[in-house]
Amino acid sequence: MEHPENSSEYAGLQVNSGVVQPPIVNPYLKRARRRELSVGEMVEGILKGDITILSQAVTLIESVNPDHQARAQEVINKCLPYSGNSIRVGISGVPGAGKSTSIDEFGIHVLKEKGGRLAVLAIDPSSERTKGSILGDKTRMEKLAQHPDSFIRPSPSAGSLGGVARKTRETIILCEAAGFDKIFVETVGVGQSETACHSMVDFFLLIQVAGTGDELQGIKRGIMEISDGIVINKCDGDNVDRCQMAATNFRNALHFFPMPESGWTPKVLCYSGFYGYGIKEVWDMIYQYIDFVRANGYFDYRRNEQSKYWMYETINEQLRLNFYNNPAIRAQLTPAEQSVLAGHKTSFIAAQDLLDEYFNILATDNRTKTT
Repeated sequence: MEHPENSSEYAGLQVNSGVVQPPIVNPYLKRARRRELSVGEMVEGILKGDITILSQAVTLIESVNPDHQARAQEVINKCLPYSGNSIRVGISGVPGAGKSTSIDEFGIHVLKEKGGRLAVLAIDPSSERTKGSILGDKTRMEKLAQHPDSFIRPSPSAGSLGGVARKTRETIILCEAAGFDKIFVETVGVGQSETACHSMVDFFLLIQVAGTGDELQGIKRGIMEISDGIVINKCDGDNVDRCQMAATNFRNALHFFPMPESGWTPKVLCYSGFYGYGIKEVWDMIYQYIDFVRANGYFDYRRNEQSKYWMYETINEQLRLNFYNNPAIRAQLTPAEQSVLAGHKTSFIAAQDLLDEYFNILATDNRTKTT
């Protein structure tokens, strides 16, 4: 393209055309495609504690590709006999309570005191609009991120119930097979995530901060009932008295609840995740609980109940997927929506019609197979 400055009007001024810019990517660069590991190779790598292969297996679990899911299930089944030998701790709390910072301190302390290996499964909330996640929990776990015996895996909630569901449960199995004897599951901290997290861990820790409400908030049913321990974070500086007062309020509130099925009375402690105060007392509480429930048999009972729970959850999920992936049902979803919006049907009648159609399709398929 000629520059207008080179016309006769601008005598004495000349602009060169410039240098052709090279391509951004080196044309001689040959990207080596990573060889896809077989199921056997993946299982062997996991059992050896290879973090890279473990990460690839977790990616398979999180994939929505049917082929990936089938391979992931094979890997999980082969790793299952080597799982179950860890302490699983669920950690929840309101956003800003200091969950990630506390996990960093908790993890470093237990690795120094007890040794072994620690896996952190951090659930990052996904945007309802863009469906994206920051996955930046490692930035708040600076010490663990550099520790050779820790494995941090941030995962998007991706619209699942509260952010912890079947995929996290299966990831725990792989981490245990890889030799991790301590596992943290950090929830999103909102919605029903606490219930899902409670169904896959041995000890459920609730992190609170002072000044979030009065005693009435403490006695409300829900997360308080399923917590095995309550800790008040940010107990430092001028906030110590407020934290102690909050701990007293929570202890009083716990008296209104019936005795937990485990027989363990939840404790309320104060600590500072930022300064590392009171971390040893929190871990002492966790190990006291584990020894207590192992002695009375509740530890194994809870693990068995969790396995049954996830069996039924998997059935529900597969039925839901099968329903929505059925071609005939997919074709009728939009007309059903339009009939509801137009006021011709109620939401319940439209749903019942779709379900009746689905069951008729299944019955027809079964008759076709038997004849």
